[in-house]
Amino acid sequence: MKRFVTIITCLIMPFAVTNGFSQAYKGLFSQMNDAHSARMMALGGIILPMHDGDLQTITFNPSSICPAMDNQIALSYVGDFKMGTNYASVQYSHTFDKLGSFGATVQYDNYGAFEYASESGHVDGTTFNVSDYVVTLGWGRELTDKWSIGANLKYAGIQYETSRGGALGVDVAATYWAYSNWAFTLAGRNIGHQLFYTGTANEEKWLPFSLDFTASKKLDHLPLTIVMGYHDIQKWKVVSDNQYLIEENYDPITGQYTQTSNTTKFFNNLGSHLVLGGELEIGKNFLLRASYNYESHLKMDVPKKRTLVGFSAGFGLKIKAFQIDYAYSRNNIVGSPHFLSLRMDLNKF
Repeated sequence: MKRFVTIITCLIMPFAVTNGFSQAYKGLFSQMNDAHSARMMALGGIILPMHDGDLQTITFNPSSICPAMDNQIALSYVGDFKMGTNYASVQYSHTFDKLGSFGATVQYDNYGAFEYASESGHVDGTTFNVSDYVVTLGWGRELTDKWSIGANLKYAGIQYETSRGGALGVDVAATYWAYSNWAFTLAGRNIGHQLFYTGTANEEKWLPFSLDFTASKKLDHLPLTIVMGYHDIQKWKVVSDNQYLIEENYDPITGQYTQTSNTTKFFNNLGSHLVLGGELEIGKNFLLRASYNYESHLKMDVPKKRTLVGFSAGFGLKIKAFQIDYAYSRNNIVGSPHFLSLRMDLNKF
């Protein structure tokens, strides 16, 4: 474990010092944190410390890129039918004997057409489009039968009406497969800077950096793999004070607010760093998945109302050279996206 910490520290620290550990900005290029993979989303939308040759994991975890992914292709589609947004991605991996394994991903997010409106609210029927994309080239190498490292080079672009922007970023990660079916991954994601932006009111130039640690455990006597994650290690406070202004109770007689206690704030911040998920194998070809993300629940739920916001669930089906994955993520109370992924092993055709 000491070697694991040393390796990943050496990989991340030169970039992290430049990028700034204290940043909390999500901003223009927040699409770099979007998971398109149905399997990833069903397990919480975090880095998956898996080593099973699933091409879908490489977008967040380049250290999972391995020879078992050679000549695989994956297609993913994300649709929110109520909101009218559509996302898509395509991935491919190839392994070279001396250079290692490579994986490429192209993601495109389409947020639909928006109507122009004047300051007084007049709408003349004309529209404009909003979209963004991320192109990723990743490399991974297995150092031993217990260690692997990897890195992603990413270019992100945005198109908001007449505004354009571009940014360049890097991910670095290391994974350790321990005994007793444990796996651990530490990764620094979105280490980089904006290259240009033609719009206005853009003060923050850094990308939405995140230092994440995840672990998985495959149980010995049950075909269940538990996935646990702690994200945004670089900062403690992930819950805005404005969130408590919404939740605090107002007394119209005294004109005072009943403020949220410091203990509640502490556990809200702690819970917002954590994600828990599980993958259950039913036979050799069918899997059930579910997860809970407290941060999504806290930020997107309606105060004083019980909902399923924060929960995600899905399944996977293996059919010879194909694997089909589906997920449904309840990430808000209005519209929640459906995720569909298809992975193909071209070597089996």
